[in-house]
Amino acid sequence: MLTKEQIAERIARELKDGMYVNLGIGIPTLVANYVPKGMTIILQSENGLLGMGPFPYEGEEDPDLINAGKQTITTLPGSSFFDSAMSFGMIRAGKVNLTVLGAMEVADNGDIANWKIPGKMVKGMGGAMDLVASAQNIIVAMQHTDKAGNSKLLPKCSLPITGLACVRKIVSDLGVFDINAQGFLLLETAPGVSVDYIKEKTLGRLQIADDVKEIQF
Repeated sequence: MLTKEQIAERIARELKDGMYVNLGIGIPTLVANYVPKGMTIILQSENGLLGMGPFPYEGEEDPDLINAGKQTITTLPGSSFFDSAMSFGMIRAGKVNLTVLGAMEVADNGDIANWKIPGKMVKGMGGAMDLVASAQNIIVAMQHTDKAGNSKLLPKCSLPITGLACVRKIVSDLGVFDINAQGFLLLETAPGVSVDYIKEKTLGRLQIADDVKEIQF
């Protein structure tokens, strides 16, 4: 199965030169460490930053530089700072080409639930609702199953919905999936993970691409 870092590395292969990209809390933030060399990607953080760089090395952290998840970050030459109102103006105006989000559940029609578990204390949805409503493309980085081994790729989300029919692609610890009108489409498997195992762990509608391949690192 893929580690969190490998999920992020695989998602980084979806980046294209010149993209404006927002990285959500959790696994998505790791994508900043795997931007291909020679490629210009402008990372946006909804707390008010364009031009976010990779995570700092230990001992080089600046407590005044944080992302939306309150992690210390670095900035790149030409980066800019602004208030959250301007930041969400960029998001709502559709200026973000790609959003990478974590998820607790994804339905086979592209619905996503990633902000609340009933009965547990949460601070609020944050920027997730704006991002799923406004981004041009959404990729989800997630674990394929919960701690009990139950599928998180479902026919229908059971948790409160963040956005409807908005997810285009999923990279889980088991593989890479597109989402289309027929459900999840398996494109790539994690090293050592069989198609049959993925079928067993996926409750939503699942199709298998004719040319499924193993992810290489």
